[in-house]
Amino acid sequence: MINNKKVLLLISLFSFMQTVQAEVLVILPETGPLARAASSVKQGFMSAYEASGSQEQLKFVNSYGQNMKSLFAKHIKPKTRLVVGPLSREKVEEAVRLNPKVQVLALNEIGQHHNKVLQFSLSKNADAATMAALMLRDNIRQVSVLREPGIEADSEIFLIALMSQLDYPVQIIEVLPKKLPKQQALLLLGKTDWLNSMVKLPKTRIYAHAIAIEEGAKIPEGLKFCDAPALYEAKWPEMIIAYQQQPVNMAYQRLLAFGGDAWTLAEHYLQQPKNIPIGEFSFEGRTGQIRVESRQIKRTPQCYQQVQGKLQRIIL
Repeated sequence: MINNKKVLLLISLFSFMQTVQAEVLVILPETGPLARAASSVKQGFMSAYEASGSQEQLKFVNSYGQNMKSLFAKHIKPKTRLVVGPLSREKVEEAVRLNPKVQVLALNEIGQHHNKVLQFSLSKNADAATMAALMLRDNIRQVSVLREPGIEADSEIFLIALMSQLDYPVQIIEVLPKKLPKQQALLLLGKTDWLNSMVKLPKTRIYAHAIAIEEGAKIPEGLKFCDAPALYEAKWPEMIIAYQQQPVNMAYQRLLAFGGDAWTLAEHYLQQPKNIPIGEFSFEGRTGQIRVESRQIKRTPQCYQQVQGKLQRIIL
């Protein structure tokens, strides 16, 4: 018969180990205007977490209607190893001002940096930088931009970011050109149906922002764009399962992928020895190639081209 005192000792030791086990605090808005986006981020985060087999404890708290000072004071405990979130830029700014002592993986980007606050986002600047690199590869020296009437605002941030990346002329046009001169690109900013409605669309040197790509819609022949690879490649089974559990449109699929990459970044940090700063590393993420260097996270989306009815990867 097992000694009862030994059993009680083992139970007490196990309970103690449970109480001191490291914890990941995840701060997301479960209610309010960002709740729908946060739900997809959380679903992607959890799908990657479960697929990893991690035993780290996760604690989710609702950030809506609360300031970061009170959230940190109430929920950061001695066993808290990492904070993931917040999601809004305003709350990321609050987190930086608080000068946190625990590592934070913020899910948005601001201009200010902090050694303890890594910032990860689906930045339009990253989209624009990748598009600029693609055009450089294609030897483009001039860009004509044709926008779908009525939804110009949807791509305004991307267009401004792209123009800041290019050192050659960018011209807004109103009519589809009959012919593209050599080294000139046509950037189409609109929805897929609008793209496909164009008669005699060129089949070379045509580009689009990723938001133009809609699930199930035809992609014009020759079109090039850069986006999250998990939306087009079956390399991440957990993403497929997450989508099947709750089908969403392409915009929210990108957030699923974003949440998955957030867990991969978190897991890498948690595997580091305690109190050791996160070092430089990279991985092929669901949202693109992810690199951490100089305590900054850089994302490079994957570029594709429609060739004979199929998407082909473009190597930059």
